[in-house]
Amino acid sequence: MSADMTTRPLTGAEFLESLRDSREVWIYGERVKDVTSHPAFRNSARMLARMYDALHDPARHAVLTTELDTGKRGFTHRFYRVPRTTAELVAARDAIAEWARVSYGWMGRSPDYKASLTGTLGANTEFYAPYQQNALEWYRKVQERCLFLNHAIINPPIDKSRPPDDVVDVYVHVEKETDAGVIVSGAKVVATGSALTHHNFIGFYGSTPLGRPEMALFAMIPMDSPGVKLICRTSYELAAKTMGSPFDYPLASRLDENDAIFVMDRVLVPWENLFVYRDLDKANSFFPRSGFIPRFTLHGCTRLAVKLDFLAGLILKAAEAIGTIDNRSSQVQVGEVFAWRNLFWAISDAMVKSPEPWVGGALQPNTQYGMAYRFLAPMVYARIKEIAEQTISSGLIYLNSHAKDFKTPELRPYLEKYLRGSNGYGAVERVKVLKLLWDAVGTEFGGRHELYERNYAGNYEAIKLENLPTAVAAGDADRVRKFVENFMAEYDLDGWTAPDLR
Repeated sequence: MSADMTTRPLTGAEFLESLRDSREVWIYGERVKDVTSHPAFRNSARMLARMYDALHDPARHAVLTTELDTGKRGFTHRFYRVPRTTAELVAARDAIAEWARVSYGWMGRSPDYKASLTGTLGANTEFYAPYQQNALEWYRKVQERCLFLNHAIINPPIDKSRPPDDVVDVYVHVEKETDAGVIVSGAKVVATGSALTHHNFIGFYGSTPLGRPEMALFAMIPMDSPGVKLICRTSYELAAKTMGSPFDYPLASRLDENDAIFVMDRVLVPWENLFVYRDLDKANSFFPRSGFIPRFTLHGCTRLAVKLDFLAGLILKAAEAIGTIDNRSSQVQVGEVFAWRNLFWAISDAMVKSPEPWVGGALQPNTQYGMAYRFLAPMVYARIKEIAEQTISSGLIYLNSHAKDFKTPELRPYLEKYLRGSNGYGAVERVKVLKLLWDAVGTEFGGRHELYERNYAGNYEAIKLENLPTAVAAGDADRVRKFVENFMAEYDLDGWTAPDLR
């Protein structure tokens, strides 16, 4: 095989360089010239670069990577490739976990997240007809370089009291067709991490807005496409730099996945980037029929389990630092955190070790176990945040304002005396732990993460309701109904009908 048939994922430096293009990112009324150097994005970009470098790290290479299946020689992250055996699916899950540990579980839309979708492009290619060749090409393209995709699939939450036709101008729609592709305008909520990604996957969750064919669009859009505009929310990374230091805001200062309003103003989407267009039936059933849901729930559950590892260790250290870890009430609370952590690792295990046959010999993670994770995660994350606040209580605010306080001779003796910790924790170490926990649960960054985890897998009604049609489709609804009916058949108004009962 010739040298030009060899490929590999981006390195960290190459990833950063790939973001230096003409993308249109706006924050605080300013168009960002370079997201890799702007203080609102630069350290989050570097944490992502760490993830790309990990793919080339000999110590992690075996866990994270596997050979390509695109016809080229080289390697890729395991989750970017379609699994065809249980061992391959387990290994893909382990790769998700290992990559998530680079960001300590705090980057939910990491580069491998959208491999949940691109894996369906490679396995379930025929679903995308007449654009199946587009699907296959994008599967190859994304796998070979481990490209970073974001998605924007929710319609803007505006004018909900008005008839849908009154807000049609806001929803993403095709304005016209050209020889080169379709011209698209509209907005989406909310493109998490989009300022630092290569492409956006545009679509929608649920039925086609207004039932109009021109809105039935699923496609890939490069982030530097003319007319694409990202209007970013407040940057927690920039706020951390301005108001504090890494010591004071250790999470926000380097793990802020900025969420943006995704606007398209007459954007040309080439025909080769389309997956679904003007097919209402396919668009309305895209997520369950494409195969995305089992893969995204595996990624989400595994990433959350890594994050709960971090939170369990952090809450444990905080209880040690304030001297309550030997109290029964604290042990009960911290024990509950570990129980929840164990549950999500168990669900992740069950998803990959009880897989479901799929198309063309491919395997999917267990759908129903994934739906259980999807239902539990919002409640559990809120509960763990509550446990942190209950267990550590005023310790989360009995803190000095800035790292500089410890470098101020007039203050240092008072801080050493009055902020010292228990169990060998000095004042600096106690404050370091508690500021980290406060950033996790109490700052604007922490509040955003609670909102994020509550809505990560869909709206609160859908993630409950969809368990029923999933059970019906799998045949479990019939099985459990018949299980009860068998019991009821053993008695009637005259007593037992079963011959062995008296």
